[in-house]
Amino acid sequence: MDQETKYEKILVRYYSKVLEEEIVETLWTETIDKEKGLYKIDNIPFYGPCFSSDDIVFAEYDNDEECLTFRKVIEFSGNSTIQVIIMNDEIDRDNIRNIFKNLNCESEALNEKYFVLEIPLKINYKSIFDKLTELQENNFIAFAEPVLSEKHRDETR
Repeated sequence: MDQETKYEKILVRYYSKVLEEEIVETLWTETIDKEKGLYKIDNIPFYGPCFSSDDIVFAEYDNDEECLTFRKVIEFSGNSTIQVIIMNDEIDRDNIRNIFKNLNCESEALNEKYFVLEIPLKINYKSIFDKLTELQENNFIAFAEPVLSEKHRDETR
C-alpha cells in the first residue's frame, strides 16, 4: 500500500457530555482493509467519542456527509483517552504536557487550555492517575476519563 492511500480521514459525529452538544470531528486513520471498511484510529480524539487511538473501527462513505464516516468500533486497543483542562492562567500547558510525556503518554493540544492524553495499554495508569489527581487537587487542571480501558480502571482501584 503506498503512502497516499495508507492514511485516510474519517468523520465522527457524536454527542459530547463535556460540551453538551453534538460534535463533528475528523480523525486520521490507517487503512486496514478498505473493502471491508476497517480503519485504525491514528490520533487522539479531542472530545470523547466511544473509542481511543489504535482502535479498529468500521467506516463507510456517507452520501449526506460526503466522506468516510465512523459507524462502530470493531476492536478496542486497550488505550485510554484523558481530557485535561488548564484551570490556572499561571500554568503553561506545554509544561503540563511534558510531565505526561515523561510518563510515556503522548498528547494533542486543541488550544492553550485544553489537551487530550493517550494512555497506551502497556502503561500502568496508577502513576499517571496520581499525577493527574495531584495537579487537580492543586487547582492547576481538571481532568475527565471519557474512555478508560478496563485494565487502566483496574489499576486505580
